Amino acid sequence: MRRRQKPPLPKRHGLDPARLRLPEEGTWATIRDHLVERLPRVPAARIDELLAAGGIVDLDGPIAPDAPYLPGGAVWFHRDLPQETDVPFEITIVHRDDTLLVVDKPHFLSTIPRGQHILQTALVRLRRELELPDLIPAHRLDRATAGLVLFVIDPARRGAYQTLFHRRRVHKRYEAIARYDPALTLPRTVRSRIIKERNILQALEVDGEPNAETLVELVEHRDGLGRYRLTPHTGRTHQLRLHMNGLGIPILGDDFYPELTDRAVDDFTRPLQLLATTLEFTDPITREDRRFATTRSLQAWTDPDGWAG
Repeated sequence: MRRRQKPPLPKRHGLDPARLRLPEEGTWATIRDHLVERLPRVPAARIDELLAAGGIVDLDGPIAPDAPYLPGGAVWFHRDLPQETDVPFEITIVHRDDTLLVVDKPHFLSTIPRGQHILQTALVRLRRELELPDLIPAHRLDRATAGLVLFVIDPARRGAYQTLFHRRRVHKRYEAIARYDPALTLPRTVRSRIIKERNILQALEVDGEPNAETLVELVEHRDGLGRYRLTPHTGRTHQLRLHMNGLGIPILGDDFYPELTDRAVDDFTRPLQLLATTLEFTDPITREDRRFATTRSLQAWTDPDGWAG
């Protein structure tokens, strides 16, 4: 396996610097000229500032503002961070040893940096708060979904745990709160074909061979609401939300299904009532059976008036 090149800049805010490889072919006179064309969203004046401050480097150190273009080389720099709204909820540690960290992620917190969510993500928060610069997630949860996420502390072993998830050897269960429909026969296994197109927020169920499967069970019901156990046998984008919506009982607080609604990034009310409750697997290193359970509950069930308000 090819070893990843170590960045010549240290992490900042728990984040590695960005790396840009310089194309083998090109007509740019300087590295600066290439960066201005390569990074159209970054003002040329900002690139000049970074160069003047020594903030853009190669393996030999800071790049001069007039450094000639070097085909096939690479440069590193730290991207400017977006303005973010603090997510006012804590991450709960469920388990920690020398290899693994299992946490309960709150609603509204992304697992990894993406788009407008960088510092306010579980990965960056945990790297900084626990002083674990090499921490990496073995899988992900949607920003809207709360519950268990497994991170790998030991870089040498991250591949073994990530492979467990890729090969679907981790048994995951979720809990959801939705409308109770007495006419709906449960339990049942829902199968459909789900596709997710790039740059489109919603996933779609389409005709064709099923590629997504979920066991849906009703645990209990009261006052028109049901508490459901969801066991996915595949891991398609928004699978649980789509399958519940397809049954006519969309999960409470869902801003995507059945209709896409525009929620402000600082609106932390009425969270999606979906919770990753258990993770079970045979440890690929120790061969012992592992089981982790959430410490959280869903507010629409325990405090429906508080959730609705």
